Amino acid sequence: MAKYNFEGDYSSFNERQLNFINKVVNEQDLKVKKVVFHQLGQAGDNFMGNVKRINIEGENGNMNMIIKIAPSNEVARQTYQSGLMFRNEHVVYTKVLPKFVQLQKAAGVPQEEQLKFAKCYGSLSEEPNEVIILEDLSESGFSMMDKFKSLPDNYVRNFLKSFAVLHSLSYALKSQEPAFYKQLKEDLKDPWSSFGDFQIQMLKDTMEAGFLEIIQNEDHKNLLKNKITDGILERKKMIESENDRNHTIIQHGDGWTNNILFKLEDDKLQSVMLDYQGANNNNPMSDILFMIFHCTDHEARSKHFHDWIDYYHSEMDKFLSYFGLKVNEFYTRDQIDADLKKYAKIILGIVLLMINVIQRDSSEAGKLKDSMKNMENEADIADTMNSLDLQSGTVERINKKVGDLIETLHQFDLF
Repeated sequence: MAKYNFEGDYSSFNERQLNFINKVVNEQDLKVKKVVFHQLGQAGDNFMGNVKRINIEGENGNMNMIIKIAPSNEVARQTYQSGLMFRNEHVVYTKVLPKFVQLQKAAGVPQEEQLKFAKCYGSLSEEPNEVIILEDLSESGFSMMDKFKSLPDNYVRNFLKSFAVLHSLSYALKSQEPAFYKQLKEDLKDPWSSFGDFQIQMLKDTMEAGFLEIIQNEDHKNLLKNKITDGILERKKMIESENDRNHTIIQHGDGWTNNILFKLEDDKLQSVMLDYQGANNNNPMSDILFMIFHCTDHEARSKHFHDWIDYYHSEMDKFLSYFGLKVNEFYTRDQIDADLKKYAKIILGIVLLMINVIQRDSSEAGKLKDSMKNMENEADIADTMNSLDLQSGTVERINKKVGDLIETLHQFDLF
């Protein structure tokens, strides 16, 4: 490894990955003197891969990059479908987003209204050596919000606007290049509906059982019994029946607090969505409900829920006007109301599963991530999901999140 000017902790990278990183770094024409690897964020910020920041020092300047690599443990790769998820993100950065840029330029969409995303410097989709190298948006002033706090109303609306632009670009692409859209739809696979029978049974026996142990309210516990596995099974059925419907879009698939960065500058709020590993062809409400359930509390939802949905729909109509299209040609407000009810129970199951993971603090999340990294069989993760391992603050936080969701579902008749 002496042939690379690398420093820091890159022991988790194999030779193929290091060679690819070195190639991408040298393509920046910085006349590199050294590259220093640093761990990015805290445990719990990212579970599906190892994420590093590299500082590049060169004779022609300095720059940072963000590097994501897939797990090397084969059991972990199979359990968490690493190949599928990194391939999804590879497709998004190499095919979907470049096509969306092309569409927006051709339609004359003003730069400030265009979809914002991190520049991809390189993507290696070769299993099991996947690497994605991205722009470090912190250099432009973007930062992550606190995942344990409800996003303020203006931040939620900014998030919804990003979804409106992303989803509208799918409709524009469907309208202009249906064959290309069809190919993207086939390339992108929904990780949740790709679970096999064994994975679903393991989910039911370990993850769901461990989650229910944490729930302290007996009424809530009874109400949520089987909701995780039922949601996954229902999603599998829905994906098959929804794929050819007119209103489906290429969804982000994992839009929550840690996968969007914000920047407030001169009273103007900007956002950039990250992590497209869950991208697939799906119903728009799958994205919207996932974000609202994860990123807001019941108090905010009880005040703004319908206004948020109206805002999302109106922003889609505004953006589609650049392409000479109207949102009701693809997705009416009445259809949204119907889909909110249809998708709420599906998204609830997925959100409950994730709450048990992402609501843990960094020390608890670190233990879980280490377990995932060193799995010898799928059952190994069960021990780390045990409620006995959780601090009282985490148990309280999970129960508050779950109680809030139940209140929201009752208030808006979404159960």
